[in-house]
Amino acid sequence: MQFKNPELLYALFLLVIPILIHLFQLRRFQKVEFTNVKFLKSVKLQTRKSSQLKKWITLLTRMLLLACAIIAFAQPYIPNTANYNEAQETVIYLDNSFSMQAKGNNGTLLNESIQDIINTLPEDETISFFTNDKTYKNTTVKALKNDLIQLKFSPAQLSYDAAYLKGKQLFSNKGAATKNLVLVSDFQQKGNSFNFEKDSTVQLKLVQPKSELVTNISIDSVYISNRTSETLDLNVRLSNATQPVDNVTISVFNNDVLLTKSAVSIDKEAEAIFTISNNEVINGKIAIEDAGLQYDNTFYFNINNKPKIKVLAINEATDDDFLNRIYTEDEFEFKSFKLNALNFNLIPQQNLIVLNELENISNALKTALVSFKNDGGKLLIIPSDKIDLNSYNLLLKDIQTNTFTIQNSNEKRITSISYNHPLLANAFYSKVTNFQYPKVKKSYRFSSNSNDVLSYDDGSAFLIGYSNTYVFSSALNSDNSNFKNSQLIIPVLYNLGLQSLKLSKLYYTIGQPNSIAIQTSLGQDDILTLDSDETSVIPLQKTYSQAVVLETENFPDVAGIMHVKNKENIIENLSFNYNRAESNLNYYNLNALVEAEIETSLATTINNIKSNTTINALWKWFVIFALIFLITEMLLLKYLK
Repeated sequence: MQFKNPELLYALFLLVIPILIHLFQLRRFQKVEFTNVKFLKSVKLQTRKSSQLKKWITLLTRMLLLACAIIAFAQPYIPNTANYNEAQETVIYLDNSFSMQAKGNNGTLLNESIQDIINTLPEDETISFFTNDKTYKNTTVKALKNDLIQLKFSPAQLSYDAAYLKGKQLFSNKGAATKNLVLVSDFQQKGNSFNFEKDSTVQLKLVQPKSELVTNISIDSVYISNRTSETLDLNVRLSNATQPVDNVTISVFNNDVLLTKSAVSIDKEAEAIFTISNNEVINGKIAIEDAGLQYDNTFYFNINNKPKIKVLAINEATDDDFLNRIYTEDEFEFKSFKLNALNFNLIPQQNLIVLNELENISNALKTALVSFKNDGGKLLIIPSDKIDLNSYNLLLKDIQTNTFTIQNSNEKRITSISYNHPLLANAFYSKVTNFQYPKVKKSYRFSSNSNDVLSYDDGSAFLIGYSNTYVFSSALNSDNSNFKNSQLIIPVLYNLGLQSLKLSKLYYTIGQPNSIAIQTSLGQDDILTLDSDETSVIPLQKTYSQAVVLETENFPDVAGIMHVKNKENIIENLSFNYNRAESNLNYYNLNALVEAEIETSLATTINNIKSNTTINALWKWFVIFALIFLITEMLLLKYLK
């Protein structure tokens, strides 16, 4: 038995007071004279014995009455468990990622856990609580109730290690308290090892609610496989987590207008192709009918007006027909001028400028090109056979790329392709190992071979570049090289042209870094916003003369179609979708973890924690005993003669 107020037990020393009163009672007997002395003596002896017995019993009841009252104020109790600790701290992590949309016995797994918190924890108990996107420290269930009821699913999820570390940081520094860290999640497999660092100061409890979901179909991605002047083929990829499903209905909408509809059967993966118009702006939505997770049943995409990419060639070469054949008028607005006929005012309006075998770069041209490159333009330099090395290197230094050193007159073959370079990403279906190697007679060496795209057989670079500047090491005229006739020139120069104007993609993924170029010119104090019916976001942005580059990652955080606005003017629309990683229905087996207690119900875990703080209170019994002894004393005084 233990006491909440053990210091009050010192009051038991007061029990000596009734004893002292009894032993040193000052009351004296009065003598009365009677004629029959013998008879009076026997009565007197009998009265003294009865009086002494009554006083001892009364003393005992008074002492017991006083002792029970003192013990009752000391509040005695007996703990219900052997590891009882009165000081308890509880931190709860609730996973509100989309995988917690899976159905349990009473609604979604997230709603089940929320109801367990509301119904099981006392309203006034202090806890710390956090989710993937919110944190509440030292609060109560009563204060949290509305937030719990309105808790939404989050597109981002903390890793389990991060949740464990964050939970430990929310505990106070009270060393004597028992620290209970409760992690509530379906513990979806993420492909990495699953373990927790052992900490003797923290009682780790893992709650893994069980899902009744047996299948889930997800729209994973959308892409365009074929495009003509009138139509385009839209490919929709689906994935299935478990059992095969027949006749999955797929619908394609433009705004709320149904464009087309189809059905597919799916085992693990499936793909459907829809042919839609290529002559209109489409605010697309793809929807499937699936009873599994709901967040991955809808996929948004946008097809906006596609402006032509502006390409300007500045020539001193006799032939620029190869550029004209690559930069065709259906996608590009190609212009070509001799250097002496160039209007410098055209330079800032371009997306890509090609210096085609100039022998010398004047200071005026250099200044215009540096300004063009710093303003986000892309530059391709093809040197001539006879260049003014100093003027070229001044330009290359100002645009911060590798400079030329000496000219090499040995013939070289172009044999190496950097397939991982951003310029050639997705340009080849597979690595080309056996192709006709182009040749070069004269070439310049670079001061460094870093960021090489194509290389010679001796390892030196033929084409270098990254971001906004690309430089060939040799002239491409027919007398010096046959590169214009090789199969490499089209993917290299065509991709260079496409990447010079960063058009918005079909869609973007929430939670991943996105760089989105919007082709517009803003006033000095203007900014672009992303607006929808539900939210409005001002993203990070970099402003150039002809474009604004938006940077997004975690915001916007709601899937849908967003309007890119300058004040009230809608420039174009962008689509954002949730990451499909949460569609996986594979979960970790927690039974192998020895450093944590495992449960499938949060209510059970909370009750186990509460059992460590509950006691059998005994103070009521001592109050009852005190009343009994008080009544006993009153009866003794009244009826015992």
